[in-house]
Amino acid sequence: MSNKQKNSNLKYLKHLLGGKNVPYILGGALLLIIILFVLPNLFSVTFDASHMKANVLNVGNTAGANSISATSSSVDSTSSTLSGKNNQVLSASSTVGTVSGIDFDPNSPIIKTQAGATHLKTPTPLKAVYMSSWVAGSNDIKNRIKKLIEDTELNAVVIDFKDSTGMLSAETGVPAIDNEGCVEHRIKDVKGLIKEFHDQGIYVIARVAVFQDSCLSKKHPEYAVKRKSDGLIWKDRKGISWVYAGSKDVWDYNVKIARVAYSIGFDEVNLDYIRFPSDGNMKDISYPVNIVADPIVQKPKVVKGTSTTASSTKVAEAETASNVSDVSDTTINTRANILSRFFAYMDKELRKSGDDRPKISADVFGMVATNTDDLGIGQVLEKILPYVDYMAPMVYPSHFAAGWNGYTKPATRPYDVIHVSMSKAVARAKAMGQDPKKLRPWLQDFNLGATYTPEMVKAQMQGVSDSGLDSWMIWDPANKYSSARQILLKN
Repeated sequence: MSNKQKNSNLKYLKHLLGGKNVPYILGGALLLIIILFVLPNLFSVTFDASHMKANVLNVGNTAGANSISATSSSVDSTSSTLSGKNNQVLSASSTVGTVSGIDFDPNSPIIKTQAGATHLKTPTPLKAVYMSSWVAGSNDIKNRIKKLIEDTELNAVVIDFKDSTGMLSAETGVPAIDNEGCVEHRIKDVKGLIKEFHDQGIYVIARVAVFQDSCLSKKHPEYAVKRKSDGLIWKDRKGISWVYAGSKDVWDYNVKIARVAYSIGFDEVNLDYIRFPSDGNMKDISYPVNIVADPIVQKPKVVKGTSTTASSTKVAEAETASNVSDVSDTTINTRANILSRFFAYMDKELRKSGDDRPKISADVFGMVATNTDDLGIGQVLEKILPYVDYMAPMVYPSHFAAGWNGYTKPATRPYDVIHVSMSKAVARAKAMGQDPKKLRPWLQDFNLGATYTPEMVKAQMQGVSDSGLDSWMIWDPANKYSSARQILLKN
């Protein structure tokens, strides 16, 4: 080809690309790529109204956010000797391989633990902190939290595996899950991460948001909660869509996720957003079945009063509940019965694997501890507690309305809110023959309604103890645990 012809071809190509504007077009394309793909990862913050959570990304290390590899590094074929807090290994295999291409059938009732995975016995008491998937996939903040656990009475960590948008933080290697397209590569080596904690005797819990799931509802509109007015997908005031809590397909999808979480090494699955929607245009919401109003189980009954503060504030120590509707009656489509059937199904499916299965914990609104109605979201203590290993009321004082229990500003009464709530929950558990130690509340270490000082975090811990319980989990949306750190290190 002659030089003249080459120059002619180059000019023609340049003409097709925009002539003199080529640098601007290329620069614009590069800027668009940065806006669409880079910035969302650098500044990703996902808020969770249930926990007032933000997934915090360590911008100094974006490997967890941007990597598309789910391959684990090879490690010694023998199981490490565990040191630290919780060194009882329940199960172990030989080598840690890749997450993809695993020998795992999510439809099998028997959960097969993957090569290299181990499981720890649930600590008693359990004392945990939450870690977002972005932080778990980084190093700086993750290592600070890990060091905090190693240096204190903490013995467990809760990590996002499927967050409140429906996105999984790592590939599972299971086509039935990964092919839904709801995976964002936040944790590059999830099995290696779990092993890192297990080597220090730290119990690892997978947080799985269930019915608030924008990703699955977009992929499968047939599962989504709809608008009554036009049949399109309904969204709450944050613009997030939900799947119908009574859909067996949705149940099976989350059962698969629970199975695979355990198979790769998570010791427990913590279910969140296990409820019906509560905000947005509720008048325009539609479900596949007619939902009838959930009756109040029983009005609170005061057993006796007890002093809970130095000022001798009197509170009810206990209440009982009875005459709970038969949850097996599928003709009664109350929200509470639908949710109870979900828990019964999850429990039944996982128990098919015998003792080699994940423990299941359920996050519920804080007022579930004291209210006997379903709060309009389907959560009733008596209809959930029998089907889970642990229940975690989110008794953040900031989430209780002014006037609750006579307190003008509950956020400033951390001890009272926790002690009143958990004492009533303990009494209700006992009244139905359930072990009250199945109750494991979430405590607040974030500023909302009040500035949460170390003393206020400590007051919550004391409230748990004085209600007869000894396990708790701490939530900080920034994953810093500034106040809790001071208390825990001092102890």
